[in-house]
Amino acid sequence: MKAPAYPKREELSTLPGGIAQFALKLSFKKLLQGSVLPLLVIVLWEIFSSLGWLNLYLIPPPSQIGDRLWVITENGELLKHLGASLYRVACGFSLALCMALPLGFLLGLTPGVRVFLSPTLSFFQQIPGIAWIPMFILWLGIDEASKIAIIVYSAFFPIFLNTLHGIASTDPKLKEVAYTYGLSRWGLITRVYLPSSAPSVFVGMRLGLSFSWRSLVAAELLGASKGIGYLIQEGREMAQPDLMLAGVLLIGLTGLCLDFVFRQLEKRFVPWQKEVETHEVPTWQIS
Repeated sequence: MKAPAYPKREELSTLPGGIAQFALKLSFKKLLQGSVLPLLVIVLWEIFSSLGWLNLYLIPPPSQIGDRLWVITENGELLKHLGASLYRVACGFSLALCMALPLGFLLGLTPGVRVFLSPTLSFFQQIPGIAWIPMFILWLGIDEASKIAIIVYSAFFPIFLNTLHGIASTDPKLKEVAYTYGLSRWGLITRVYLPSSAPSVFVGMRLGLSFSWRSLVAAELLGASKGIGYLIQEGREMAQPDLMLAGVLLIGLTGLCLDFVFRQLEKRFVPWQKEVETHEVPTWQIS
């Protein structure tokens, strides 16, 4: 019988580079495919504006919006407003993480406590963060505290619920194997619960970041002296639709960038996500 042919050492050494190159090409292809529709809309928008088919005051062309973005970038307004918004999001999102992750783990590990707290948390979950804006301003003032409180409230529930779901839906077979191997309570948490719930936790973090970004802009629209929401409000008061649309564009682009960063972190820290999603049991969880 002919011996099986194994890859040569030289082939194995080039394998990671080949995989990385293939992944880069695949990502670039997806980026191109995802850019087709936005670029088509921008081109048609500019053409219709130049032909006079659109009201240039109500719907300024993309070239005018780009000029406005360039102006506020040169004079430093863009950096000031974007920095203020990102600072508020960073503070509020960090506080939401510090509150939602421990509570999600606690209720996920203790079903008895979950029975008492779930109705109350479910009640507050139904109330959008925007509804609390007037009360937070009344209680905490119009400064940074009220805006950060709105972000914390908006980001808390997606993170908490996904963490709770990830812990509570841990495969019972994994826990049985862990008990068989004699793992301690701490070992069960670090080797079974944490790896199993990590994909769900990251999804909750991405959703929480998205929710916090939306609620922040709403809070800035109602009361702020700087921020992207304030920039949009300023454009409305000064009757400058191009400035308002520039702010809307900034919101979307910044949200996309933040979501991209979390996607990369998810790939970096949760490399086993595909295995978990296909309900396969990774051997490293019980070794």
